Amino acid sequence: MRYFRYAFLAALGVVLITVAVANRGMVTLTVLPEPLAEVLNVNFSIQLPLFAVIFGGIVAGLLIGFVWEWLREHKHRATAVRKEREVHDLQRKLKREQRKAVETGQQDEVLALLDSKS
Repeated sequence: MRYFRYAFLAALGVVLITVAVANRGMVTLTVLPEPLAEVLNVNFSIQLPLFAVIFGGIVAGLLIGFVWEWLREHKHRATAVRKEREVHDLQRKLKREQRKAVETGQQDEVLALLDSKS
């Protein structure tokens, strides 16, 4: 399985290098369209190789997707934390009841069953 991963990464590397070599022409990126830039007096532009723009777009899309999923799954993480806290509280309460039953010498059937399983 490890060799398949290495083979996949090597193939991906070859593809990315091929794309980079084939698209090394310079392109100009501007922040705003020309008429709007003149009105706002902001004309920021930069020249980059085309492969940098392509790879930057891929990375930006991945980051946006990761953040979107992280925000979307917030309710599931909150529910899991709430359930973990509830389980912890119930375990603590059970141990307290078990100690109390042992101290008083009265152990009911349910606690006796729980003791026998642990």
